[in-house]
Amino acid sequence: MTHDVAYRLFVKRGAERDLRRLSPDVFRRVNAAILSLAQNPRPSGVQQLVGDLTSWRIRVGDYRMLYQIDDDAREVIVVRVWYRRDVYRP
Repeated sequence: MTHDVAYRLFVKRGAERDLRRLSPDVFRRVNAAILSLAQNPRPSGVQQLVGDLTSWRIRVGDYRMLYQIDDDAREVIVVRVWYRRDVYRP
């Protein structure tokens, strides 16, 4: 029987800044969601971004986490964490 190998997690610099701006309670919830992506990068409620085969979005309360999945390299890269209304702004 083969066991699934966990994905490696990476957090881009912009997402690190986003995480530092969160309240402690929100940070704990978002951090738990990030850590869970190592075992299941496509949990229930995740949506693939239109027009991009590697980018995904997941909701954590009023926040959205944008991330990319590289199945070949077994990596998850967190790109952005922001309040739902502002997450897609450049």
